[in-house]
Amino acid sequence: MLKGIDPRLNADVLFALRAMGHGDALVIADANFPSDQVARATVLGRLLRMDNISAAEAAEAILSVMPLDTFVEDFAGRMEVVGEPQTVPPVQAEVQAVIDRVEGRPRPMIGIERFDFYRRAREAYAVIQTGERRFYGCFILRKGVIPPDA
Repeated sequence: MLKGIDPRLNADVLFALRAMGHGDALVIADANFPSDQVARATVLGRLLRMDNISAAEAAEAILSVMPLDTFVEDFAGRMEVVGEPQTVPPVQAEVQAVIDRVEGRPRPMIGIERFDFYRRAREAYAVIQTGERRFYGCFILRKGVIPPDA
């Protein structure tokens, strides 16, 4: 156990988050996403896991140590519901609430069409599969920067 580190963050996830640089993308995937296959194409090249927690719980733990990019519109994205791109299922609303709380203001995620999401996920730094069983519990977060002390 480490002081100040969310216990939901395991060693493999912490390693990847620390190794990522500004602008690198991280996928938080639900239990139905083809995570292993997609993760093999990422920079890290292997799947990371945060089993037995929801997508929102994973996002909360990750965002406790990883800043979101403030320079781009696609700082965070959600997989769009097929045929209903404007629909925001409860799982996505929960992750949006985490982002808004961490950012201290409303900062809406962009919607990403399903097959574009798969393409972007393969270009990510890493994929983390959660225990989320609700459909459309898939997100891409882009790492930001930590400014120097004043």
